[in-house]
Amino acid sequence: MPLQSEHAHPSASTGLMLWRVTNAWQRHIRAVLAPFDLTHVQFVLLACMAWMTGPAPVTQRALAEQAGTDVMMTSQVVRALEAKGLLVRTTHPTDGRAVALTVTSAGARLADEANRAVEAADARYFDALPAELHAHFLGALQQLHE
Repeated sequence: MPLQSEHAHPSASTGLMLWRVTNAWQRHIRAVLAPFDLTHVQFVLLACMAWMTGPAPVTQRALAEQAGTDVMMTSQVVRALEAKGLLVRTTHPTDGRAVALTVTSAGARLADEANRAVEAADARYFDALPAELHAHFLGALQQLHE
């Protein structure tokens, strides 16, 4: 018995097409990040940390919120980034229960280099869309995210 679907063809499913495009884009980004010895989630968390660096200490919870990642997974990835010498974890100065994160100078340099490569890869990948369609696509993604 064939699958019952409102779609005449699988490519008419918005969700399936988003999944396929996301998988293709992730393969593209993984290849770009390989020379930096970073997984995609390591890159995202390191780049978010570099973005968030300022006078106030950054907690793992704040990093997870900024990156849109699970707190427990963020903790595991932060440990991996610390083991690579890219982040330092210390006791939070005002909240003894929290962990404060700091990007090392090596981490900041790697975040900058990897971010330039990822932004160039994104430009190449999304250049398949005409400029006006790219702007609409980005707007649609932003709306869906909200």
